[in-house]
Amino acid sequence: MRPISEPTVRVEVDGRPEWGTPDGDLIRLDDGRTIAEADARYLAPAEPTKIFAVHLTYRSRVEEYKAKLPPEPSYFVKPPTTLNGHRRPVLMAKGARYLNYEGELAVVVGRRMKGVPIDEVLDYVAGYTCANDVGMHDFRHADRGAMLRVKGQDGFLPLGPVVVPAASFDPTDFTIRTILNGDAVQEATAADLMFGVAYQLADLNRTITLEPGDVILTGTPANSRPMKPGDVVEVEITGIGRLTNTIEAWDVDLAGPGEQLQVSAQTLHVALAIPEDEAERRVSEGKATG
Repeated sequence: MRPISEPTVRVEVDGRPEWGTPDGDLIRLDDGRTIAEADARYLAPAEPTKIFAVHLTYRSRVEEYKAKLPPEPSYFVKPPTTLNGHRRPVLMAKGARYLNYEGELAVVVGRRMKGVPIDEVLDYVAGYTCANDVGMHDFRHADRGAMLRVKGQDGFLPLGPVVVPAASFDPTDFTIRTILNGDAVQEATAADLMFGVAYQLADLNRTITLEPGDVILTGTPANSRPMKPGDVVEVEITGIGRLTNTIEAWDVDLAGPGEQLQVSAQTLHVALAIPEDEAERRVSEGKATG
């Protein structure tokens, strides 16, 4: 993992990934060259061996689902092929109906962590960035809680545009917003977290070695909802910046071996945050729409 001592970006130049630093209308690459920021092809500002995501961590989302407060956080894994960059498209497969945004704070590990106690874990962080933990809930029935098809598809994790140094960001004091087509659709502060960033890191590294560059997604607040092709989704975190992506239709046929797209009661419950009994009623009556 490249040392993060100032706001840092990762961009594609002549078909190769390059690290650099934003400088007004320019990006100064580590090799001394400059490129125009407006023309930059952003990549995710991390090179993880592992990506961990957490389920319910914001009180507002638990309350939205009318769920019980979880006694401890639970996690799932996203493959590195989910990584995506600022201003790049997120592809929505033909036939899918419930592709949701989830604005999140992402942690980028700076030093190997294993068995590091909670009062020391933040010293092992390289930096922080904005994330959108995209999920296609038409596969909820197929994953049975594993989230592999829902959250693990290529490009389903935009990160960026910058990763800011850990020393310049306080993970206990920030505001996060998700903006869809210019309208704020999610907003919360760090105070809404039931399990803070340090707690999650300490929990994970008890049993799993976190390597430099690994990414931990720290959860999303209430009001995750579906997107559609043409939508512009942005995740903004105070002290970091704003990540922007556009949803594009992907004309691919997902028919073949394996589970097929389906609007199940679990799809509606999670994607629209409606009660489970209401979701089951809609499916049984053929009213599986938003």
